[in-house]
Amino acid sequence: MKALLAISLFLLLLSGAYAQSIPAFKQLRYDEDYYSLKQDSNPNWYKKTKFNPLSKNGNTYVSFGGDIRYQYQWFKNENWGESPQDNDGFILTRTLAHADFHAGSHFRTFVQLQSSFANGRATTPSPVEENQLDLHQAFADLAFPLKDEQSLTIRVGRQELLYGSQRLVAVRDGPNNRQSFDAARLLYTHPGWKADVFFSHFVQSKQQIFDDGFKNNTRFWGAYLVKNKVPILNNVDLYYFGLLRNNAKFDDGAGRELRHSVGSRIWSAKKFWRYDVEGLYQFGGFAGKTISAWTFSVNTGYKFANTLLKPELGIKTELISGDAKYNDNKLQTFNPLFPRGGYFGLVSLIGPSNLCDIHPSLSLDLSRRLFFGLDYDLFWRYSRYDGIYGPNVAMIYSGKKSDQKSIGRQYSNTLEYIPNNYLYFRVEFTWFKASDFLQDVGPGKNILFTAVTAQLKF
Repeated sequence: MKALLAISLFLLLLSGAYAQSIPAFKQLRYDEDYYSLKQDSNPNWYKKTKFNPLSKNGNTYVSFGGDIRYQYQWFKNENWGESPQDNDGFILTRTLAHADFHAGSHFRTFVQLQSSFANGRATTPSPVEENQLDLHQAFADLAFPLKDEQSLTIRVGRQELLYGSQRLVAVRDGPNNRQSFDAARLLYTHPGWKADVFFSHFVQSKQQIFDDGFKNNTRFWGAYLVKNKVPILNNVDLYYFGLLRNNAKFDDGAGRELRHSVGSRIWSAKKFWRYDVEGLYQFGGFAGKTISAWTFSVNTGYKFANTLLKPELGIKTELISGDAKYNDNKLQTFNPLFPRGGYFGLVSLIGPSNLCDIHPSLSLDLSRRLFFGLDYDLFWRYSRYDGIYGPNVAMIYSGKKSDQKSIGRQYSNTLEYIPNNYLYFRVEFTWFKASDFLQDVGPGKNILFTAVTAQLKF
């Protein structure tokens, strides 16, 4: 922690002089491009870590970077009272470090290590919370620049995947361990649109050193197309995802799951008005049953950018199918695939399966670098004949012991401070008021959660 504070203070001083000439960090660190620093005639030591030429012409170079995050979490009545009470809370730490090597415009390799620990946990940490050290990403690119600003890239190796709004495929940045895939991809870009075709195996996180390995239990493939500057709609995504799991479990059974997802997303994020509308349908087979599932979501907001505190009012609502009947030959439970871990906030209590939710929100810009957020969530089960699930589709409670639909209400507020491009601080408070279903199937206690996050990127 002392090292983080020392580096943070140094970067606070550094950012004032150099922040304007360093490209912004991206959520996918391999998307960052520091080739423009080649033209810098007076580079400092930090710029040399971002662009370190290995040839006289500078076309062969290596870039280094990383991410250090400390996060304190405290629960009262974790898992609605199922878990033992930890009065002191616990600390999650995550360190990511990467090297990005470029040999001209055609070849590139990217390698990233990840180390995560859960300190002071009253219960045994899950693999999502603790993975002592492992190879998180390691891939190679063969790029073929084409005419008219087009390009074609073949990418093979372990890598993070991110598509759309991260409702279905995300880097899982909220939890302590980000997720990755052993994948082969074909990426094509064209002015105004881009396409991505891939086949992959999900990397199952394990807690020891370099033990994640290659797994064949979960295969994931698909194609994703993004078209920009569409009249009226602005931006349109079209996609197909295929998923094969050898050991899938739902409230209506367990077995092999082969699921296909076809969907579309319409979105825009302008100065004042933003909207994100997405719908998809899933079909396939599960343990001898026919899959027929779906979801539809609307996420929209308006920012009063010319008024005091620049308030933004938002509303999000989702309908997510659940199983219609036990012990039949059909499964209507929606599988969110590989979504954001903190789907409904950092507290991450419920996942997007068999769910209806309404989520109004308000955000305020207290200053240029200080932001306040307030949101309220109402949750119901979509179907009485299905349970509730976590973000990873793991069963939390079966629906077989209650016919109540109301799950609960969640109140959250956040305070974020972003002093510069390198540092990020966040404080979050969440209260979950348990309702009829949770009180029927378990202790049903109300949850109080707080978290403090300090993060450094370099």
